Order: sequence, then structure tokens, then C-alpha cells
Amino acid sequence: MSTSSNHPSKSIVATLAPEYIKAIAAYQGGKPISELAREMGLQVEDIVKLASNENPLGISPKADYAIQEALLDIARYPDGNSFALRDAVSKKFSIAPNQLVFGNGSNDILELAARAFLTAGYEAIYSQHAFAVYPLVTQATGATGVVVPAKHGYGHDLTAMLAAITPKTRIIFVANPNNPTGTLLDKAELHAFLKQVPKAILVVLDEAYDEYLSADNKSEAIAWLSEFDNLIISRTFSKAYGLAGLRVGFGLCHADIADLMNRVRQPFNVNSIAQAAAVASLADDDFVERSYALNQAGMAQLTQGFNKLGLEYIPSFANFVSFKVNEAAEVNQKLLQNGVIVRPIANYEMPDYLRVSIGLFSENARFLEVLEQILKSNE
Repeated sequence: MSTSSNHPSKSIVATLAPEYIKAIAAYQGGKPISELAREMGLQVEDIVKLASNENPLGISPKADYAIQEALLDIARYPDGNSFALRDAVSKKFSIAPNQLVFGNGSNDILELAARAFLTAGYEAIYSQHAFAVYPLVTQATGATGVVVPAKHGYGHDLTAMLAAITPKTRIIFVANPNNPTGTLLDKAELHAFLKQVPKAILVVLDEAYDEYLSADNKSEAIAWLSEFDNLIISRTFSKAYGLAGLRVGFGLCHADIADLMNRVRQPFNVNSIAQAAAVASLADDDFVERSYALNQAGMAQLTQGFNKLGLEYIPSFANFVSFKVNEAAEVNQKLLQNGVIVRPIANYEMPDYLRVSIGLFSENARFLEVLEQILKSNE
């Protein structure tokens, strides 16, 4: 029997879910432009979104063309093995095709690793202030998350993470650079860490922002795969390549690990449009270079603005920067009222910080102008 009540009774089935599922706090993404427009009565064109670490340049022209071509065959299922994309990534990074796993964004890679290797009774280690998806995928398997306090400066404390290993440890998640802090680990320190992790423990190295690193800071981890059988590297097309809306990422690892992850991977998890766009994006180095250059200039623009305003910020190696401000929640609300979307990060145990993505010059300028007005009005 249906009910006319606006508050239907609680589903009995919902009560049967495992307690570790009920305890999950759902991931909250950055506020969409359309939602803010509805809430505040603003015009979409007057809103600046700097909340989700997206590429303000959009996508590669080559990817745009590939998308239009792929639309002609949209009635067909995608290639479940991502053959063309697998071949392109294999050649780009000089890695065997059977060492690759493709996902619906790099988040999917993180979840596949957790599903393949975690279960109730085991543990995953990750840093305080690290990417929110690590505890989510851990808890969804019934495993226990072990949070290691960050060191001064909000970076990963690799020594403490090693000390947190127990016989129950199955995965260690490491973000480099880390979101939302933007901190970067020293390559020699990271390599030494991997040498000390027991071979029976999987290390998931999340490198979603590697394309935004300078040549000197670029990861060398792919070359380490031949040395460490227990290493997974996750990458994404959502950031510098600009394909956030298509959701495509990949993992690089030992072939045996890739085989297990592919067993729990959903069929057709990367759609045909995403595959075509990703292949084309890999062939457009000029677009990535322009994205990097814009990011460097934008980072300088924002940090100079913070210095002028007397605000502390965490030096970042990604395409965003987290800054400290009094009454961060109130400042965030006032930014929203003025059509500027940034990211509050109180859920990362950083209640005094807001994270702002680097946008176009005009978008960064608009953010700094509104922020300055808010701070002056709060004096």
C-alpha cells in the first residue's frame, strides 16, 4: 500500500545493511554552478567556480574532435577492454598493456584496489588531511582505516606511516601531490619508503596531479614498477587533460595485480566517448603544456594575492591552493553569495582553511577582489 505522507516510514531493508555501510558519510563534491544559481538567484554567467580542481582551459581541440566522431557510434557498447586507450597509454608511458587497469576516473582505480585486496578484519593506512576517497573505499569493504597524523606543514609523515603497519595492514594510500593540501613528497624519501614497506602490502600511489609538476618534480614512480611488485600508480584524465565530466582514469601496476583488479571491475566501466577523448588527449602535448603554464601563472597570481591580504596558505604543487582565513565557513558563505565557489575543507580536519582551484586570470582576479571585500567588511 502506498502512503500519502510526505515522510514515508523507514525502509526495513535499509536497516539490514552492514553497520560499516550505514556509517559512511557520502562524499560531497564541489557545488555545481547551476545549484548555486538556484540557491542565490544568480545568473549562471556571473558565477565563477573554483572548487573542483578542473582545467579552466576546457579540453584539447583534438579531444573535442574525437568526441564528435565517437558520438556517431554511441548506440554501440564501448570496448570493455579499452584496446585503443590501452595501446595509447602503453606507448606513452612505456609499460606493458597487461599492467594497465582503466576506470571511471581514478577514483574507480582506488575502489578497485580496495575491493580486490581489502575485507573485514584488515586495515588500510592513509595520512591525516589526505584525499577523502581513501577512507570511503576502505570503509565500504568493511576494513578498518588507520589515519596517521600529518607532519608540520600538512604533509604525509612517511616514517609514522611505516610505524603504523601491523599484521592486519593490506594497503597504504599515498597521495602525491596530496589533495587538499597540495603537498609533495621528496622522491628519494618516497623511494626509501617503498623499499621499507613489506612486499605483502600494497602501496597505492595517487598521482592525479602529476601533469602540473615541474620537470624537476615529475614523478619517477613508473620506472619503479619493475622494482616494486606491490605498487599501484593511479592517474587521471580529469585534471590537466580536462576530461572531468567524462570520468576516465587508469592504474599502472604489476600484471598480476592488474589481473585481480580487472576481475572486480565492472564491464564497460569506461564509456566510448571517454575512451576516444582520452586517446586524443594523450596525443596533444601542446594542450597539456599550455595548461601547465596557465597553472603556474595562476598559482603566482593567487599566492601574491594572499601575501597582499596577509593570509597564510599551504605551498601547493597541484592546481589549487588552500589558504587560512578567520571564520572560514562564514567567508565561504559570503563568497557564494557573491557568485564565487571555492571548497571548504573542514571535513579534512582543516576548519580554518578554504581550497581554491586555479582558474583563468579573470576568474582568479574576481575571487581575490571578492575575498578582499569580504575581509574588509569583517574587520
